[in-house]
Amino acid sequence: MVRHNNQLPTNLPQLQNLLKRDPASYKDEFMQQQRHYNSTRLVFEMKPDQYNKDLDDLVMFLAQVSHCFPEDLKEYPQELMDILQRHPTTLHPDMRKTFCRALILLRNKNLISPTSLLTLFFQLLRCPDKELRAFLKNHIITDIKNVNSKSKNIKLNNVLQNFMFAMLKDSNITAAKMSLDVMIELYKKNIWNDQKTVNVIATACLSKTTKVMVTALQFFMGSDEKQEDSDSEGENENVIIREVGMAARVNKKSRKREKQMEKVKKTLKKRNNSKKAPVFNFSAIHLIRDPQSFAEQLFKHVEGMNERFEVKVMALDVISRLIGIHQLFIFNFYPYLNRFLQPHQRDVTKMLLFAAQASHELLPPDVLESVVSAIVSNFVTERNSAEVMAVGLNAIREICARCPLVMNAELLRELIEYRSSKQKSVMMASRSILQLYRVINPEMLPRKERGRPTEAMSELTIKAYGAVDAKDYIPGAEALNPDDENADPDDEKDESAADDESDDDGWVDVSHSDDDEEVDTDSEVEDSDEDDEEDDSDEEEVDSGEEEGSDEEEEENSDDEDGDEEADSDEESEDGGVVEKRVKRPMTKQEKKKQKRIEKDLKRSRKKTVAAAEDPSVIEERKTKAAAVSLSRILTDKDFAKIDAAQVKKQVDASKARQKRKIADDLDDTIKRGELVRLDDIEKVYKKRRHDKDSRLTTVLEGRADREKPTRKPKRQNPNASTTNREKTKNKNFMMLKQKARGKQKRSFKDKQIALRNALLKQKKMGLKK
Repeated sequence: MVRHNNQLPTNLPQLQNLLKRDPASYKDEFMQQQRHYNSTRLVFEMKPDQYNKDLDDLVMFLAQVSHCFPEDLKEYPQELMDILQRHPTTLHPDMRKTFCRALILLRNKNLISPTSLLTLFFQLLRCPDKELRAFLKNHIITDIKNVNSKSKNIKLNNVLQNFMFAMLKDSNITAAKMSLDVMIELYKKNIWNDQKTVNVIATACLSKTTKVMVTALQFFMGSDEKQEDSDSEGENENVIIREVGMAARVNKKSRKREKQMEKVKKTLKKRNNSKKAPVFNFSAIHLIRDPQSFAEQLFKHVEGMNERFEVKVMALDVISRLIGIHQLFIFNFYPYLNRFLQPHQRDVTKMLLFAAQASHELLPPDVLESVVSAIVSNFVTERNSAEVMAVGLNAIREICARCPLVMNAELLRELIEYRSSKQKSVMMASRSILQLYRVINPEMLPRKERGRPTEAMSELTIKAYGAVDAKDYIPGAEALNPDDENADPDDEKDESAADDESDDDGWVDVSHSDDDEEVDTDSEVEDSDEDDEEDDSDEEEVDSGEEEGSDEEEEENSDDEDGDEEADSDEESEDGGVVEKRVKRPMTKQEKKKQKRIEKDLKRSRKKTVAAAEDPSVIEERKTKAAAVSLSRILTDKDFAKIDAAQVKKQVDASKARQKRKIADDLDDTIKRGELVRLDDIEKVYKKRRHDKDSRLTTVLEGRADREKPTRKPKRQNPNASTTNREKTKNKNFMMLKQKARGKQKRSFKDKQIALRNALLKQKKMGLKK
């Protein structure tokens, strides 16, 4: 091999390349550069604030070839670390960064222990060099991630966590803030997602430094990601729909049955959404060791805080989350929150959100009564706008969904009276409260507002304060047959084949009585038409009391309603086309009696079904069967699909009752919700919002799509006619038209006086001549 001794001392890249290929042959050159490095280093330490180009190159050169001569460079890493420790802030920024890069290179070659290097880098975070701090932060996170990639290095993690905990209390705000950022980033990357890390970060929420406190509070304000739908859930929905439709597949199709099928699908979708287990990718707030004492300390810190209002809002948010998730008792929090519950208050919707978030079942209702009364007196009054009233009603609904006992019957009666308001936002918010208590505690409502009883309502148990409804069986398991566990798989194949042969657009009849099928065909069609007309008309009604009237009122007005509906209804074919229009004609006495008798039979059968559903013996028998099935076998996915189908049938129309009102799309979200309250649930106002400029422009362009483009109409009807004088002037020479183009010039008042004087003088002269 040819040696270029004359060039190697000055050409470090070439020497570095040769040393990596053949270290033994070029050891003399390496030793020469090492001696040069030692002498240059001693000179540099005399003036560390000055940049040294030779030392910069030599440091990186030795770091690159350090693995070739580990014994000769045994003290080299410690020398660099000593320089950084002796002169952390006085070093030249470029030289300091070069030393750090060289140490990182040595760490990548596994020539330095991670504990000593990371400890040094944490100390260097105090340096007033923003670029260096970002560089060190990235290396710290990457190095700890690589160390814990295969398995958790508990010893290293404990040492670094203890050091970081000490750094959070450092007098240097920048170093404390950077240490906190590193811990949060490691938690988000699932590297340090243990309880110790979370509790170290929790101590930063009580820091007197605003930057550190805000960063820690934002960490605990992280939200959970939404769970995505899977294909298996879609398959389960199809199985449940098929199970529900098995009972009455052969019956005649009608528009009414199609509506029932849509209702079943809608209810099933809501049940699946409410059953989803929450996915906690950011559940740090669950790992706090002593949430009660931490929340009390944080609330005490907020009371004495003299920071901006935004910081106080963040702290209140974290406190409310702690109270709601861990079901804590901080009674002073609610009177403190009442002072912010004013319509003119800044971020008042967030304050209402915190009030709802801090409510739970174990909280004494007396504590929350002050919050509810403050909302009612400040928001739900006629002197406020519709949006303010709707927001107040939404907040009360969210609080009552988590603590139902806070509401009393008198206040509830007053709130549901707003369902007849002319403002749609107020009306819908009041209806949501009414619908909520129809599900969780219908006994608090007036009798006429409780709605039609269902099997699900008969099984509802209203819990007292502190009571727990623990079941020793799976609700809905009575729909399973204990002997179905050893069913023949061939029967399942035949059943699935029969399902495939049936129409995809099949209907579902979830009635528990077959009395309706005993009625003749004509009356069945008329009854379905009446239900359709009533469903369409009642969606536009406001007063739910009129919609859920008593059976006696329906019997008295049945003749008039039926006559009007027969006159206005159109008979539709299966494809939606209109076959013929019914002509109104007076009904004979026999037809009226027959119609009235049919309706009485229908109502009687429905009352029997409801009475059977509410019978205590039937309910007890159902529970016994469910317990026997739950204890006798291991349930499969198909069994749970049947159970869900039975539960859907209970909720939809167990009493064959006609659902006359639209239920809000977010009903199940109101009843079965996650741990945190969404701000959209408070601010949800049913109002046609104004379009922005882009949406308005889009609407305008869509309206112009079918319109003809504007064109100039021809001036003359006959295109072969001669041109006009005006058109001829356009082709004439300008000099010919110059005088005419000037037009008549208006004279000033002075010119008129002069002209009048001249005219009078001329007239006088002419008179003298005569």
